[in-house]
Amino acid sequence: MNKIRLVVSAIILVLGVSMARAEFRWGPTAGVSLTNLNFSQDLFSVDRSIGPVAGVMGEMMFPGIGFGIDIGALYSQEGATLHLGERKIWAVDGYGNERAYLHYLQIPINLRFKWTRMNGFEDTLAPYVFGGPSVSILCGKSDIKAIDYAGGCIGVQAGVGVELFRRWQIQGQYMWGMTYALKMAKLNDDSARSGNWQIRVSYLF
Repeated sequence: MNKIRLVVSAIILVLGVSMARAEFRWGPTAGVSLTNLNFSQDLFSVDRSIGPVAGVMGEMMFPGIGFGIDIGALYSQEGATLHLGERKIWAVDGYGNERAYLHYLQIPINLRFKWTRMNGFEDTLAPYVFGGPSVSILCGKSDIKAIDYAGGCIGVQAGVGVELFRRWQIQGQYMWGMTYALKMAKLNDDSARSGNWQIRVSYLF
């Protein structure tokens, strides 16, 4: 029991020292997303859409080991064009090609690893990889009565990036929707999850 307490105390001490020495930076970020809605049933055509992404992000890196975390608060416009007119069940209600917009407050939390031991070259260019969960809260949507929208969704994302001159970060990522973003009102077993590519540029103070 005493050994367990000693190990736990040592871990807490190491974490405390690391947190105290960790470097935290934050700044604005902006980019574009390419979204697709992946339905559980292939009943009609779906076209991907491009939308803006913008907000703030913060990065906390632990010195000497290259590991850290990042968190953000982003506005993200997602959605797709749904060709509902291809099926009589929706065509009889006057639906054709409907653009489904979803406006989210997105909160990503990632574990990241950055290559920082390159004999000083990392001050010019430092690649990194990251991944983690993302929570999206629905803030606005298209008024399409044929669709029931979820109040939010959860996804998992992974990506790569590069830091330039210790200030600029350019990254690309893909997010897999783990929960549904919307359902069709007449066929509520036909739900859709979001698949989302993002490219963002950030400036960290």
